[in-house]
Amino acid sequence: MAYGQKTEHRLRMRAQVVLHAARGRSNARIARETGLHLDTVRTWRNRFAALGLTGLAVRKRSGRPPRFTALQVARVKALACRLPFEADAPLSHWSCPELAREAMALDITTFVSASTVRRWLAQDTLKPWQHRSWIFITDPDFRPKAERVLHLYARTFNGRPLGADEYVISADEKTSIQARCRCHPTLAPGQARAMRVNHTYGRGGALAYLAAYDVHHARVFGRTEARTGIDPFMALVAQVMSQEPYTSAKRVFWVVDNGSSHRGKKAADRLSAAFPTRCWSTPLCTPPG
Repeated sequence: MAYGQKTEHRLRMRAQVVLHAARGRSNARIARETGLHLDTVRTWRNRFAALGLTGLAVRKRSGRPPRFTALQVARVKALACRLPFEADAPLSHWSCPELAREAMALDITTFVSASTVRRWLAQDTLKPWQHRSWIFITDPDFRPKAERVLHLYARTFNGRPLGADEYVISADEKTSIQARCRCHPTLAPGQARAMRVNHTYGRGGALAYLAAYDVHHARVFGRTEARTGIDPFMALVAQVMSQEPYTSAKRVFWVVDNGSSHRGKKAADRLSAAFPTRCWSTPLCTPPG
């Protein structure tokens, strides 16, 4: 132990104290040669004399008594697994500081820090500040519509590969604010599970951003408009189609969503009339035909 390379330093020093004592040296000399305090040398000599090698081992310490009971910890974890509105808290989700304040407000404990709450939640992988959201697909014809778009993304159309002079553009209109209304109750977080939020879109905002993305060449075209509509969308199409290589392309497929400015056969006819030899519309709202 005294000279082992893998022995802990504190165990090595204790073993050296015992070896010095076995050579008949005094406590004062041992303290001087080892650099330990005299009381430390006396302590380890006495423990070895009483218990042998086991007396040199590290003793388990009781440590500071716990400040919080298991029941208090469990109540804070249970609070984290509840939705804030159930506790009359004006929050969309819990954070560790908010949970600490709420625990004190509910008299679960007189004081608890946010770091302590974070440590408790980490024991059960609780993360109430995270959430997942989704929108259910309600269109019964979603599969054939999605297949058509996915085939274009894979550079095929009607079973034939696209040529080098054929392009696929994905376009959309983005407003500055997308308010989300809940259409189903929010599911509270649990162990290794984030909060789940189901929502639908309720659009609103002051300035719209229109963007077109060349799927296979990673090029983005964008513009801002005061509002969305047919004219702003057609301005985006003209902005793209007036540039090479789209001006001289054989065909350009436009993939769009269910927006009213580019929905249905009228929108497809409008694009074909504006660019009769090059522009093909592929709206998700129109079944393949």
